[in-house]
Amino acid sequence: MPARHHCFRASEEDTMQRSHCLCGQLRIEARGGPRWVAYCHCASCRRHIGSPVTCFVNFKLENVSFTGERALYRSSPGVTRRHCARCGTPIAYETKMRSGEIDLCVNAFDSPELFPPQAHAHCGEHLRWSETRDELPHI
Repeated sequence: MPARHHCFRASEEDTMQRSHCLCGQLRIEARGGPRWVAYCHCASCRRHIGSPVTCFVNFKLENVSFTGERALYRSSPGVTRRHCARCGTPIAYETKMRSGEIDLCVNAFDSPELFPPQAHAHCGEHLRWSETRDELPHI
């Protein structure tokens, strides 16, 4: 994944970013700056989000707290996807390959504009009609 997110300076490490689902029952707080932000083009993420592409912001798991009821779905071995238990809003992706980290859906943050993507992942699975015209690396 990309290097640590460039928009957050050391003085902002104590910041708190908030996120919530569509109905507001599930709330998330992420402390400090993100580790990276990336688009994901894989078929599993597209199905979970219901969109041609997903955008995740990665945090250390220890810096994220949840309030409200989450549901989970184990979409493949070692992968857990979380969403609101009431309204179904997709919230997070976790994998055993990166234990201690959590990928949160940018779309649910109160200020998603703070998380500009740094790269595209799983580009081999992208929808051919969904062209990316930016200069971001494809990893």
